[in-house]
Amino acid sequence: MPDTPRPLVVAVTGVTGYVGGRLVPELLAAGHHVRAIARDPSRLRGRPWFADVEAVRADAGDLDAVRTALDGVDVAYYLIHSLGTGHRFEARDRATALTFARAAREAGVGRIVYLGGLFPEGEELSPHLESRKEVGDILLASGVPTTVLRAAVILGSGSASFEMMRYLTERLPAMTVPRWVDNRIQPIAIRDVLRYLVGSATMPADVNRAFDIGGPDVLTYRQMMQGYARAAGLPRRLIVKVPVLSPSLSSHWVGLVTPVPSGLARPLVESLIHEVVCDEHDIARYVPDPPEGLVGFDRAVRLALERVRDAEVTTRWSSAAVAGAPSDPLPSDPDWAGGSLYVDERRTTVDATPEALWSVIQEIGGERGWYSWALAWQVRGLLDRIAGGPGLRRGRRDPSDLRVDDAIDFWRVEEVDPGRLLRLRAEMRLPGLAWLELRVEKDDDGATVFAQRAVFHPHGLAGQLYWRSVTPFHGIVFGGMQRGIASAAERR
Repeated sequence: MPDTPRPLVVAVTGVTGYVGGRLVPELLAAGHHVRAIARDPSRLRGRPWFADVEAVRADAGDLDAVRTALDGVDVAYYLIHSLGTGHRFEARDRATALTFARAAREAGVGRIVYLGGLFPEGEELSPHLESRKEVGDILLASGVPTTVLRAAVILGSGSASFEMMRYLTERLPAMTVPRWVDNRIQPIAIRDVLRYLVGSATMPADVNRAFDIGGPDVLTYRQMMQGYARAAGLPRRLIVKVPVLSPSLSSHWVGLVTPVPSGLARPLVESLIHEVVCDEHDIARYVPDPPEGLVGFDRAVRLALERVRDAEVTTRWSSAAVAGAPSDPLPSDPDWAGGSLYVDERRTTVDATPEALWSVIQEIGGERGWYSWALAWQVRGLLDRIAGGPGLRRGRRDPSDLRVDDAIDFWRVEEVDPGRLLRLRAEMRLPGLAWLELRVEKDDDGATVFAQRAVFHPHGLAGQLYWRSVTPFHGIVFGGMQRGIASAAERR
């Protein structure tokens, strides 16, 4: 009777991100014990797999905390990178990788698995590809057997690369594009990426190397956009190549046309400057191709579109928090020791059931908007994008379902108590910290009450001036939102 392989203890970093959030259920399905490492494990509470994992608190830059989190771990997945986080990201990536490598070695981890970027050998690389390469080299030199998987464009519902291609193609029937539009790319479907990641957990101990991973098709970006148009039932796009669009200009253009902010678009655009085609397929020795073969481009796009149309996008590029956004929870004490708090609080009786009111609250943002002066929200979103924030174009993961840590436009869901409370934390660019609370309550007579509270904690004089400058508009924005939500509930 052959021995049944024992389940592995696997640690996953980056679990709030696009790939990490999808990898966890795949590892659970493979029978492994999953330890989800996060700086704030409470952000994971809304994930459908939360009850099935061991959630551990650790900051990636804290050696002692990471070493403790990796104690007793067989395989550690390193899915951390500073894509779109601004200046000095290379130093952050380097320091974090060195910390993780040392912690894994000292904790006795059996294997590290890292998802990096595919790059051409012998070329001067874009800063982000160079950083991804450097991180892979650091982990390979860690003294812990390491698998580095190098992928180009990842095709899947909600991925930044897919969303960029999707919105460019859908919104622009004709477009001028840079020279790199005809560079060759070997994209890969997210389901094949996940299969390689899971399969890498059981590689032999003597394997310590990088593997190129890609799908069966090698295409230009022009062909990918035309292929998307076909799959989406759109007319063929007119694509005119021009020599003057630099990566910086291109990323700003992407930031205006698509939901992907320019800070995130730039490294994606810079990576497209290179031809990224696999030089080998050695990964198949350890993770064999499925009998039906790897997922091709056309099928990957169709699968992604099906998930988008069926509202079954489990993670999105916006799953990761915006760099520099507040992470502290809302102070519950009005006399918070951290400084002044400004509060705009409103209550109104609603001629509707609590269930009807909640159904409106849980659908706020995204395509439904904010139930008040739309122009004011659009202007605020545009100003935020100009300042480097996410603006309103992140939308929602799902039109009606909400969970902790979801992005809703330029807010992040901090707390959901179904039927009672939605608390949002601001991720727009602000001289301070801000929250918005929407509550369903009942008064002494049993009537439904909608309670709405906006809280702002200013940073310095700029924060004080900001609050005073926007206060005259609260009646239009917050008052209008209160009336709009109440009215929508009464119509249901």
